[in-house]
Formats: sequence, C-alpha cells, structure tokens
Amino acid sequence: MEDFRAVGARLSNWGRWGSQDQRGTLNLITPPRVAAGAALIRHGRSFDLSIRLGQDGPQAPGGTRINPIHFMSATGRETAYPGGVRIADDYVLLPLQAGTQWDGLSHIHYDGQLYNGYDAGLITVTGAARNSVDSLAGVAGAAVLLDVARLKGLAALADGYVITPADLSAAERAQEVQVQPGDVVLIRTGQLLRFFSGGAGAYAGDEPGIGLACCRWLHDRDVAALASDNHGIEVLPGEDPEQFLPVHCVLIRDLGMPLGEIWDLEALSADCASDGVWRFFLAAPVLRVTGAVGSPVTPVAFK
Repeated sequence: MEDFRAVGARLSNWGRWGSQDQRGTLNLITPPRVAAGAALIRHGRSFDLSIRLGQDGPQAPGGTRINPIHFMSATGRETAYPGGVRIADDYVLLPLQAGTQWDGLSHIHYDGQLYNGYDAGLITVTGAARNSVDSLAGVAGAAVLLDVARLKGLAALADGYVITPADLSAAERAQEVQVQPGDVVLIRTGQLLRFFSGGAGAYAGDEPGIGLACCRWLHDRDVAALASDNHGIEVLPGEDPEQFLPVHCVLIRDLGMPLGEIWDLEALSADCASDGVWRFFLAAPVLRVTGAVGSPVTPVAFK
C-alpha cells in the first residue's frame, strides 16, 4: 500500500479555505446546499441514527474508553419545594467518543501538525486550542447512504473486508444515486448488528471498512463529512501493518474531514431500500465542548 503521507500530500486541503480555517470540508456545506438538502424532506419520516448511551455500550472492557456512567444527583425525595414540588437531577460521565460520535479535526495528527498546518503542540491537557470540535457547529445538509453490505447481498461485511472506490461507485449505480459536492456520505457495513446481537465484545476489534484508496474518491467528490456503522471508519486490521489508521490520518489531518462512527443505519437502510430513495436531509450537530477533540452526536435523517 502507498504511504499515507504521499496520499495526504496530494489530497491536502490545507489553505483551501484560508490559513485560519478550522472547519475543513464542512465549508462545502454552503447555504444553497443546505436549502437544497432541506427540499429532500417530502414525507416527514425521521430516523434517529444514534445508539443508546449506557453502561451496556460498545466499549469493551480493557479498551482505551469506557461506556457512559449515569448517576442521579437528586431523585426528588431529598427536598420538598413550596407547593409540594420535587426535582430529580442527574449526571453522566463518559468519553466523548464512547458511542455514536464525531471525530473532530484535532483527533489525530502526525509529523507535529494538525489539519491546516496548526502545531500539534496546541493540544494540551486542557484541550485543543485549534481544530476543537466546537468549531464544527451546525452539521446539517444533504446526505447519501451507500449500503455496501446490501450491495454484496450480505447482512454484514466480513471483518477485514476492504471497501474500495469500485464498491462505492457500484453502490451509487445499484441505488441510482450520485454523491454530490457538499454531501455527507454514510456507509453501511452491517457491523453494528454484531453489537446489537453480541454486545461490545462482538463489536470491538477487527472490522470491515474503507481502504486508503477511498480517500481520493471522497476528495474528488467534495464530500463534506463521512460516517459509518463500524467503530473506526477504516478496515481493521489495516491494509499495511506498518501504517496505523492511515485513512484517519489522510481524511482528518490532510483533508480536514470529520468522521462519524458507531452510527445506527439499520432502519434508515431498510426504508431506503423500500422506497428507492437513498438521498435525504441529515442534521448531526456536535456537542460544542470547548477544546474537545470529539463529540457525542444524535444524528437524525429526514425523508
């Protein structure tokens, strides 16, 4: 496999939207494109693409992240207010990328630089001073679902299956849809079914996902953001054991493309297959945590 640094250098968006840019390919979601995307809502059907946040989430024991911990700070039994009013309140402790989430543009870097040439030293224990996820406010616009698992006649692709540009183009043809500039692309692998049936242990580890060659496919179509139902966007184990997360490196650090992971595409896929409409409006705003490198998200698709 070609070195990801060479691929990233060819596809780089650094400076494309100015030297101070921190939004990357989300700049491609222009007001006219948002308006055109809103026109895709014709029936009022909506699909929540998130999984539940709870202790039975997709983070396997021993991993680098834990599942969310929810606890009550008040049940309403502690204090009675005038008129007999009682108040319940609660907290949640979670890694910001524990469930359905966006990777921000400071999530991954190499050779001492973040997206758009910012110094990686701007990420400290207090957070990311540049390319923080809170710079990605307002993710909404037209989206396309490419169902590669359905294309192959499978409920789910096998672990280690490398999704190629040819697969993405074949899905477009089979679904009679075309990715347009400024679209958010969702790729269904079917892998989340393993989490639903077997829990975190069945979902963690190896997975089907896109290969490095797909970076050019996404770049050439001016895709605004990419999301999938797997836990890491790209194929695992990787195509080259000497290169760790090369797709992340190119898409996030070089193109400036936010990546969405652990999205539930099952109900949406079934509906798209039923009515033959694979293009829709998507609202997926980040949680604007100052200095954060990722964000939980509750994406909703509207048709």
